[in-house]
Amino acid sequence: MITRYALFEGSVHEGQTEAFRAAVLAEVLPHWNAFPGALAVRVSFSNERDDGAPELPLILAISYADRAAVDTALASPERAAAKAATESVLARYFDGRIHHHITEAHDYPH
Repeated sequence: MITRYALFEGSVHEGQTEAFRAAVLAEVLPHWNAFPGALAVRVSFSNERDDGAPELPLILAISYADRAAVDTALASPERAAAKAATESVLARYFDGRIHHHITEAHDYPH
């Protein structure tokens, strides 16, 4: 399984955490859920972090069967719509940057 993570590194405007989270879920999540080939969409909001760790108020993980499915999603009109919706939310609530990481997961039973 391939998972593409979007790490939102920065800070939510003071006093706007709940509004930011609500806007992400209402305005952006429907677009992420519409990505072709997406097997799972996980939205994680940060509540705590280690001392000195970068602030990541949002981590998005979208999983796909293979790299070809990732490429299809990235080239899709759904991604363009998601990017526009994300930029709108970020402009209102967030200062920082987004960086993406594509991972290959291996599960090991314990």
